[in-house]
Amino acid sequence: MNSEEEFYDAETGLESDEDSCEVNFEDAQVYDSKHSSNASTPQANGVWERRKTLPAPMISRCDYSVWGILKKCIGMELSKITMPIVFNEPLSFLQRMSEYMEHTHLIHKACTLSDSIDRMQVVAAFAVSSVASQWDRTGKPFNPLLGETYELTREDEGYRLISEQVSHHPPISAFHAQSLKQEFEFHGSIYPKLKFWGKSVEAEPKGTMTLELLKRKEAFTWTNPLCCVHNIIMGKLWIEQYGTVEIVNHNTGDRCVLNFKPCGMFGKELHKVEGYIQDKSKKKRRVLYGKWTECMYSVAPKVYEANKKKAEKGDAKKNKPEQSAGKQETEDMPGVQETVSVITGSALLWRITPRPAHSEEMYNFTSFTMTLNELEPGMERLLAPTDCRLRPDVRAMENGDLDTASVEKDRLEEKQRATRKECSKDEEEWSTRWFRLGTNPHTGAQDWLYTGGYFDRNYTDCPNLY
Repeated sequence: MNSEEEFYDAETGLESDEDSCEVNFEDAQVYDSKHSSNASTPQANGVWERRKTLPAPMISRCDYSVWGILKKCIGMELSKITMPIVFNEPLSFLQRMSEYMEHTHLIHKACTLSDSIDRMQVVAAFAVSSVASQWDRTGKPFNPLLGETYELTREDEGYRLISEQVSHHPPISAFHAQSLKQEFEFHGSIYPKLKFWGKSVEAEPKGTMTLELLKRKEAFTWTNPLCCVHNIIMGKLWIEQYGTVEIVNHNTGDRCVLNFKPCGMFGKELHKVEGYIQDKSKKKRRVLYGKWTECMYSVAPKVYEANKKKAEKGDAKKNKPEQSAGKQETEDMPGVQETVSVITGSALLWRITPRPAHSEEMYNFTSFTMTLNELEPGMERLLAPTDCRLRPDVRAMENGDLDTASVEKDRLEEKQRATRKECSKDEEEWSTRWFRLGTNPHTGAQDWLYTGGYFDRNYTDCPNLY
């Protein structure tokens, strides 16, 4: 994945006007170098070398049509609609949610910075990076069963995560990640509200992300942008993310506003993210720009505005009005856009980790994603029986056995319906195991909060899901 030199090409000695700050991002590679796609063999201390591929390539969807299912569902909530399993990817949504942690080195970096504006811009880069894995990911993750869990421990990256499906209708997934050195906690809950709009499916990830830098006694909150998959009926599937993301530092009053831009008619804005950081006095301190599929940069506001005016003058001279191509049957994906044009004096905040060469054959997974459903030696005896690595339908699909995956998926869903029916008959209410519905202390809104105890490994009260 990221090689060391990727963190050495930013200009970090910025102009020394009052709106600028100097940040050295060169040591970010310390946290990211372990992700190299040509990782070394297992270390002498017995560290397991994680896999770099899936057991079987992606199952072709060419012979399947989703139109027969979706044509009666325009404008409806899709969480209650059963889709053919071939349109899935071999991950539970809980595992997909854990992909927020792929660029955890940015959180570690934020913990080391002494200036609050510097910390905010790195947190903003993390917020963008946490949705970057969705690029070209058109497969649908498996819906988690009520009570399903997923744990992810990465000692080499200094964190562990636990997530649980805490509600079935509406489907809500809660997660809590914590630093192994008590440096940060990152938590939230997601209700992926999906709607079908004829040619596209829009996903609104309702829920708040909360990042706490414990030694700084700071808390940041934000919500994720909307995601849209185009050409559901016909044509090549493609993804865009759009909407405004506001990140708030509840302790300093600093704010960052990021605009994930829709691609527009001619695709000029495809994947672009632009925004700014302002302090508690509402003074703009930094401008952020880049693409959520590529990288993010930071620059002084005066430099950004001067560059913008210069670019607008140049565009006015060379651009001519373009004619509409008329009505189209598909929402064509714009051609490949040029990479981000870097403004002189900018600092590189984050650059996406290159995907492995065979990613397209593996559901467009990143190298990090490729490892999420892997059962490492000795892991099965430690996992909670509800962990989604143990789901037979997801495992069968990962192994390329679509028939078994479909049969097992139906069996598990029927078992879940029978359990709900039995609970209803006995007038029993479902009780979550690791999270409770409470109040987020920073926003005052309802949130699912981790109750602790998962890693004590006492799983006697866990339900029998599989």
